[in-house]
Amino acid sequence: MKLLRFIPIKLTLVLILGIIAGNYFNLDTRLLLSTCLVLLLIIGILRFRDKKNESPIFGYLAILTTFCIGILASSLSLPENQADHYLNHDFSGNHIWHIKVSEALKPTSFSDRYVAKIQTLDKKCSEGKILLSFTTDSTIQKLEVDDELVLHGSPKEIKDPLNPNQFNYKAYLKNLGISHQFRLTKEEFILIDQPSVTVYGMAAKARTHIITQLRKASFGKDELSIIQALLLGQRNDISEETYTDYKNAGAVHILAVSGLHIGILLLLLQFLLRPIERLPKGKTLKLVFIVILLWGFALLSGLSASVVRAVTMFSFVAYSMYLNRPKNTFNILALSMFFILLVINPNLLFQVGFQMSYAAVLAIVWLYPLFQKLWFPKNKIVRKIWQLLSVSIAAQLGVLPISLFYFHQFPGLFFISNLLIVPALGVILGMGILVILLALIDALPNFLVVIYDTLIGWMNWTIGWVAQQEAFIFKNISFDAIQMVLAYGILFCCVIIFTRPNFKKVIALATLVIGFQLWGIYTDYQTSEKNLLFLAHQTKNTVLIHQNGRTVAVTAHDTMGLTNIIEDYSVAERISNISYSTIQNSYLWQDKTVLVIDSLSVYPNEETPVDYLILTQSPKLNLERAITTLKPKYIIADGSNYTSYIKRWKQTCSKRKLPFHATGEKGAYYFN
Repeated sequence: MKLLRFIPIKLTLVLILGIIAGNYFNLDTRLLLSTCLVLLLIIGILRFRDKKNESPIFGYLAILTTFCIGILASSLSLPENQADHYLNHDFSGNHIWHIKVSEALKPTSFSDRYVAKIQTLDKKCSEGKILLSFTTDSTIQKLEVDDELVLHGSPKEIKDPLNPNQFNYKAYLKNLGISHQFRLTKEEFILIDQPSVTVYGMAAKARTHIITQLRKASFGKDELSIIQALLLGQRNDISEETYTDYKNAGAVHILAVSGLHIGILLLLLQFLLRPIERLPKGKTLKLVFIVILLWGFALLSGLSASVVRAVTMFSFVAYSMYLNRPKNTFNILALSMFFILLVINPNLLFQVGFQMSYAAVLAIVWLYPLFQKLWFPKNKIVRKIWQLLSVSIAAQLGVLPISLFYFHQFPGLFFISNLLIVPALGVILGMGILVILLALIDALPNFLVVIYDTLIGWMNWTIGWVAQQEAFIFKNISFDAIQMVLAYGILFCCVIIFTRPNFKKVIALATLVIGFQLWGIYTDYQTSEKNLLFLAHQTKNTVLIHQNGRTVAVTAHDTMGLTNIIEDYSVAERISNISYSTIQNSYLWQDKTVLVIDSLSVYPNEETPVDYLILTQSPKLNLERAITTLKPKYIIADGSNYTSYIKRWKQTCSKRKLPFHATGEKGAYYFN
């Protein structure tokens, strides 16, 4: 492939492989560092002796060095290889922690959440990130970025999902460098007066001031939340309904300040700063101003991962425009990815946003010119529509396998929302910047507020209308990692066959298609052979799930609130048939008896040995007597019980040396 001839692309691919290897194999950092230094020294000697660069050994050594650097970068990012990281110290029991708030997360119905950086542990320098969680309480002052807290306590490890195939919040936070959390009340911490100020805190205060000024204007609630997301990267105030509409319409990328927004901003800056080119060294000054303004916007938006990616990428684009080499886009993308992964954070590679962002941009750069060659309308209006449609289709094809793997849905009318919204987005962003500038100097005229509010309202209405066409939203699509890889292989082969068809490429495509089908048949066979029973965890409910092949029988006290648990499980396990029934008091499972004792506390008075005893709905019973009568081999307590009851039962089982399983602590219980 011609693209692999470019050195930045080769080195970026090798760096990615090195980061993946480093993530799975935690090698000694001193050995890796020594290896990298030796390889760099050898490369330097070879480069000095062979100035014409004719030796192939130089190329192989460069690839090996980049691979080792990737492993080293990944290893250095691991907490266990950072001497001052709190995970490398004994923090069991209560200790004195000094932490600094670095980010305010979107609050849930029950709690306010923040990401904080550790400053000291027992007055000794320490580092690492931790999650702060406060039960929603109007008497607790909302924390801000740069606030510093001192507390005495012990952080809890973030739990794995309690039910199978649910979203793994622990793994998600681990990629962000977070593995523990504090759950605090207002009595458990002291807020430090006059904390040190960082650029992040200054940017957060600037955002807060801008939002306060905008709230003085008569913007609608939904419209203001969209303005904050589009221009300031703050999505915390967007209602769940509005966010769901954007997601179902295939336009959720509009709500995150990312490549689309930064690309439009770059074009606006190129146009507005064009007069500077007339000055001596004007082009260089223009480039400097553009890069500074782009990174200033990124800082104002909170320096989220998506913003950093986009601004890094378009800083390289701006430089290529300065050199008058804007066409070598693949090299620019490769260089920006190399820089982000090596300098900023190698773990970004494992984040969904990073993967989708680069998949979309690469697909646009690669597929858009092919679509234009396929059809080039003579009519100017039709041509513009086709160009927008081509960009939208290319981007969706690029992210489709990733989207199906992570989200299991596909918005069929994505092209309509993109055709209607993207052309207007430049106007919306440009007018939004003007609105913010005028609001800051208290000179925002009411007519401009009305116009902008109407424009945002029209965009929301359009997105809402597209999202209402539920027949075109394809949900609950089963799609695993192997299918994702094979799907990208099929897409890749289709494109290269379209550009230059030959027999070998057709054979490769056929092999991948057959592999995709065989994998589907294999997973269907695996599903058909499954026969299992487990007790799921749900607060205030008892849920028994029996899977027999592609059929699931759900037995529960309350079958109405099981949508998320059952949908997640059904999609992952490729279930085609679901039935519901209410819970019974006894079951027979593979010649073993299962007894359920609920709030009525009814069970046989005579000795009736059982294999599994399930305690639900906080029964008021003497567990010692029940154990003597029933002689259970295992005791399980689900999420419908009081915590105090579970603690007491756990102690009783410990005395009797009986296995005890609480689903709220250990997750769903599988009956073997």
